[in-house]
Amino acid sequence: MIGLRIKEERVRLNLSQQKLADYIDVSKRTLIDWEKDRTSPTAVQLSALSSIGMDIMYIVTGSRLSNKESPYGTVNNADEAEMLAEYREGDEAARDAARYTLTRVSGKKRETS
Repeated sequence: MIGLRIKEERVRLNLSQQKLADYIDVSKRTLIDWEKDRTSPTAVQLSALSSIGMDIMYIVTGSRLSNKESPYGTVNNADEAEMLAEYREGDEAARDAARYTLTRVSGKKRETS
């Protein structure tokens, strides 16, 4: 069942098997084995899936984590997943530049804590 839910999340994010495998640093064969329930991802690999926007609660339990339960929502497509991955891989200066650009384009001021 976990394999089917991994595939559903991959399709929801509009990712090919190869693209997802590249994002989380596993082979395409490993991903295929997960999706066919031959093997299962480790906790570290589940964390990597989460980092690109997959709903890990759904993958593991079959129950979706709604946006109401998470103040940060979920990633809805491959573009968002790719931007999030790039943001997380960037250094602090790159993340600051991304936040600055997005706030200027959207016209919203970012709250500081």
